Amino acid sequence: MLANRDPLFLTGVTFPPEYPASPETLVKLTVYDAKDKSQDSSSFLGSATFSLGDLLRAKDEQLTLNLRSSDGVCAAGTVVVSRLKMGEMEEVDVDHITTDIPAQKCPLVCESASHACINRDDSLLTGPVFKNPVCKVYRFQTVDGKWMLVREQMEECTLSFSIPRQLLSLYIQEDMKRIQELRELGELSPHWDNLRKEVMTRYGGIISSYQDTLAELDKITGPSFKPSCCKAQKSLEFIPVNLHTQRMRVTCPRKADAFYDIVTVGAPAAHFQGFKCGGLQRLLSRYEAEKKSFSTAYQCIYYSPEHTAKAQEVLSTMSHLHPLIASLADQLLQAAQEHSSPGLKDALKNLSDKTEQFAHTLKDELVKSALLALHAARPGYVSKNQKQGQVQAGQQQGHVHQSVSSNPGSGQNQSPVQSLPGHSPATSVAESTVMCNNVEGSQTTTRGEGAPVPQKCQQDSIPHHKEYDEEEWDRVWASVAKSLNCVIAMVDKLQEEDNSKQELNPEQQLADVITSHNPGDWREQLCPLVTRLKECVTEVVERAKRAMTFVLLQEAACSIPQGLLLQQRRDVVFSQALAALSCGFIMRLYAGMEDKGFLRQLHLVGLVAQFESLLSTYSEEIGMLEDMEIGISDLNRVVFRITEAKTDDLSDLQPLVCGRRDHVTVEVPLPRLVFQSLPEEIKEGKPVRVFPVLFNVGINEQQTIAERFGDISLQERINQKNFEILEAYYKSLSEKVPLECLPCFQTQTDLKELLETLGQNVVTKKKKNVEILWLAGTICRRLNGIRFTSCKSAKDRTSMSVTLEQCALLRDEHQLSKDYFIRALDCMRSRLTQGDVGQLDDPEAGTVAENKPASRHFYPIALLLVSSHLLVVWLILSLVFLLAKYQ
Repeated sequence: MLANRDPLFLTGVTFPPEYPASPETLVKLTVYDAKDKSQDSSSFLGSATFSLGDLLRAKDEQLTLNLRSSDGVCAAGTVVVSRLKMGEMEEVDVDHITTDIPAQKCPLVCESASHACINRDDSLLTGPVFKNPVCKVYRFQTVDGKWMLVREQMEECTLSFSIPRQLLSLYIQEDMKRIQELRELGELSPHWDNLRKEVMTRYGGIISSYQDTLAELDKITGPSFKPSCCKAQKSLEFIPVNLHTQRMRVTCPRKADAFYDIVTVGAPAAHFQGFKCGGLQRLLSRYEAEKKSFSTAYQCIYYSPEHTAKAQEVLSTMSHLHPLIASLADQLLQAAQEHSSPGLKDALKNLSDKTEQFAHTLKDELVKSALLALHAARPGYVSKNQKQGQVQAGQQQGHVHQSVSSNPGSGQNQSPVQSLPGHSPATSVAESTVMCNNVEGSQTTTRGEGAPVPQKCQQDSIPHHKEYDEEEWDRVWASVAKSLNCVIAMVDKLQEEDNSKQELNPEQQLADVITSHNPGDWREQLCPLVTRLKECVTEVVERAKRAMTFVLLQEAACSIPQGLLLQQRRDVVFSQALAALSCGFIMRLYAGMEDKGFLRQLHLVGLVAQFESLLSTYSEEIGMLEDMEIGISDLNRVVFRITEAKTDDLSDLQPLVCGRRDHVTVEVPLPRLVFQSLPEEIKEGKPVRVFPVLFNVGINEQQTIAERFGDISLQERINQKNFEILEAYYKSLSEKVPLECLPCFQTQTDLKELLETLGQNVVTKKKKNVEILWLAGTICRRLNGIRFTSCKSAKDRTSMSVTLEQCALLRDEHQLSKDYFIRALDCMRSRLTQGDVGQLDDPEAGTVAENKPASRHFYPIALLLVSSHLLVVWLILSLVFLLAKYQ
């Protein structure tokens, strides 16, 4: 009680899971007179004890208890205990619970840290990867004087650790495979062999580091989230900060229940590596600009990021299609052995489709040029040029350059010799050529009297060497198509013979069998052709694999060591972003299982994932935002595939991550009965795309400084770019899915109008334009999307944003009374209940192994209320205090 003669308020009782509630459970109420809450000054008034059974059996489910002093003699007044059933609405008079004190109007009904107050049906909606729920229930008044029941349920997500663990395993496997591919390149010239060894050493270091991190993660037990105090810890750098889900469920009289989900997570960023030189966006831009100079220094061909991505795609496609084609070829032979005409037809169709896809993938100019570059890196190629150079040197007596220029048939096929780091200018031409095979230029440069001869062509030009037969590759991969055509022709012939036999009468068939030698042995006739096809495919795979590996070797050699460090940073940021996205996808999937329109949208278009960021564009948070931009953009490489779980056990319902860095697939298993209710397209394994968008508006004091004295162009560019992505998604959605499939809201503003307003706001010069966040969040919910809210640590700014959004939804969609808006906001932001006075411990104190789940969304915020001027005063006073302390 606080300064009130007859206080009347609602408070909650928590029953921990180790002490489940039963009719015999005793509850003791202790009442204090809170004289001064700021100084934690209170005096004991009295206490009373009752059992839950007494409350359930009481008339009107209400008990009136006498408060007794500590000696049990003096009466200090009475306390009334009532039971409020979950989900039931009591149309009570407003004045029945109002008091004179605004602080006591906070209608907190129940707070629970256990599963006791959570309905089983609602638990199924959230999915099997969530645990340790924190639940708060409120009653708020509507504009018509009725009461709504609001329940907040926050949970941890086991994917915070399981997704990064799986990604680390994938990274290790991918890098080990890369090392093996480099070994299989064969013999290279000394220059390229040294670069290969250096790259393999770097990859080995990354693998060792990732293995150590994975071992540390496997040791961790306890809560399933990383607190903000550990965000810069190396062993946890792949783990997202404070990843939680929150669901607000609203029950109103004579209306269906509604719920609103949101995922909160710290901004995906490499906190351990720091932001002294900026974040990923700035570092990658600088790296690409300097990459051409690296290629010159390391004697490499410059390949653009698109070429590198293409090389990785070709390698991945070959590794997938090669065993698949071999398997389909065996199925064709099996059908031939069984004389199954339908089976033969189906197997041939599948084999033809995959083989044509295989040939189309390799019919690329990059593969052809890479084979040429690899040929130029062989020692044999160097010896030919060396001999030719010696002959030309003897004939021209030092005028090699002029001879080369006048004879394009030989001069243009020579490799230029450039100085390597540590290479002596006095080294002879022959020695230089042996030491380095430079495949960048298109003209031989010889040091005449110590002066290098300039090149005519640019770095990324591809040389054409007369020793290399350029048509050989065309013949090799064309042999695949020829072999396939031979197989198709033979199958057609066998089927024609089979059809003609079926048209003959029994006597003619018998005569044909007698006169024919070894009739109808399909497998024996097909086997040589199928074997030839498999051999051709294998030969193409081996050649193309070495060529694409050589492209990646040059890319890695040009980027040592900066490029590999950037790749590690990108791995860290992507891991955090993917864990958050997977968490949100699973929560949204389970919530929409019974929504046919949502399931249709899921496989026809995909889902939009809207990340709301509250980072400032000042100091270190600029680097965090640059990291986050790349991390969210990289989520475009992710697809989800919904599968049927082997069993309904919790372990079999955990998502699995497979693929490679540039294409990740997350498999989401569902229980058998749930899986059978899905559309056929999803059950057949059609991948589900996700369209991530990021909108950022800084709201703290640092953003005020940035807007006055700094640069906010990064924020403006991010918002403009992602608005275009969101607009394109809406256009695609409106073309493929009827808008009637989208959820209905009380606010009837047209989606197109909302998008137009958002487009106007992202180009408007306005300080702290939070309207961008409001509009983006509203559009996301209207599009059945996944909502994320982030700041530096997903605590203060995030909790302020989430609670404000929840109250706005109650006002706009459920007619929350204007008088209760501020009260509801204060109540949701209050981490402590009335009986918890003085317990001001940090909700995220401790380590990962010791921390307990806490409702950080209810964390009270005072920092955001401080103006920039008061912040300056505070800094000055702090400096004075520190100087006085250490003098």
